[in-house]
Amino acid sequence: MKILAIETSCDETAIAILECDGDEQSATFKVLSHALLSQIEIHREFGGVFPAVAKREHAKNLVPLLYSALEEAEMLHEDSQIFPPDMYVKVGDFLFREEGLTEHFVHFIEGVERPPIDAIAVTYGPGLAPALWVGVNFAQALSLAWNIPLVPVNHMEGHFMIALAKRDVEENLLSIENVQTPILGLLISGGHTELDLMENWLSYRLLGQTRDDAVGEAFDKVGRMLDLPYPGGPEVSKLAERDREDSSTNSFKLPRPMIDSPDYYFSFSGLKTAVLYTLKNLLKEKTLVSEREKEQLARAFEDAAADVLIAKTVKALEETRAQTLAIGGGVSANIHIRRRFEEKLKNDLPYIDLRYPPDGLTGDNAIMIGLAGFYRFLHTEFVEAGTLMADGNLSLAAPLPQRAK
Repeated sequence: MKILAIETSCDETAIAILECDGDEQSATFKVLSHALLSQIEIHREFGGVFPAVAKREHAKNLVPLLYSALEEAEMLHEDSQIFPPDMYVKVGDFLFREEGLTEHFVHFIEGVERPPIDAIAVTYGPGLAPALWVGVNFAQALSLAWNIPLVPVNHMEGHFMIALAKRDVEENLLSIENVQTPILGLLISGGHTELDLMENWLSYRLLGQTRDDAVGEAFDKVGRMLDLPYPGGPEVSKLAERDREDSSTNSFKLPRPMIDSPDYYFSFSGLKTAVLYTLKNLLKEKTLVSEREKEQLARAFEDAAADVLIAKTVKALEETRAQTLAIGGGVSANIHIRRRFEEKLKNDLPYIDLRYPPDGLTGDNAIMIGLAGFYRFLHTEFVEAGTLMADGNLSLAAPLPQRAK
């Protein structure tokens, strides 16, 4: 079967087309196309994602990306058809909030054949509500215009599933197979830090999450404190790695918030504040922080964050008796955090199957939405166009929207 997947939860607009085969025990995914536009350069001047701008960019990019995705998948065939007036009205009801999108959408649909797509999967939460709504309504309009089943996908389930996937470069395939349950998911990004347990396939239980800043958010804020380019997280990691190469010691000591608490909850706000106070103390006697001091402070921060993530996750692995650990989300690309987890599991929990996303798929993307959409499709978890609501605060453990009759 073929799935068209749409992702607009934050500042990446993405559309992918996947050819999917298999079942819950063993599935393969051939990526026929993946069109993605990042808004990082646009949001750089704000020092973070500005929701109204993200919403505008999604609306501007979706039709061109759909064109590109269909063309890459060799599914773009010109045609000439007339959009019925009643259909125009219905589509307009979905898209009227985005200036010009109805006209662009209809012009595109009238000029192409309906592609051989079996389902449309779309992120409906969590994320920035204005951004989510653009993708949700675009998917509902497509579902209506092409009469294709609509599958709602939880963004965090997308990160969970892509973390389980392995890539066969020679065959150009992703596969999810030989996965032992229970599966513990550590989902770490700019918006989320949480531990979820999948005891049975597609059934989740939230064990704990951050009480304040997500770990990726803390990385970015520390990056701003150190006057690093946006997004600051990867820049903080570069400084930290540079210090590890130069020295085996570090003069800065930072706290590990909640590392010994009896639960699975996290807190990174205090760690971020500790970095701020350390910088203020350094600047009491001089006007600038040296590059060497920035490197050491970045390393101290990254070490502290990694220690907390590892301590909580290992505790969860031991107490839940999980057999697989899936680390997903943008921060799963962090070299030091990966290295620390690999060392810890190799030494203390060698029976755990550690998985994280293939290179290039740690951040938000439509491929992960297609993977999750495939499993939901197997369970015929569709919704009728016009009934799907975006939910910026959606939990991975939340029930799915009411199915279509």
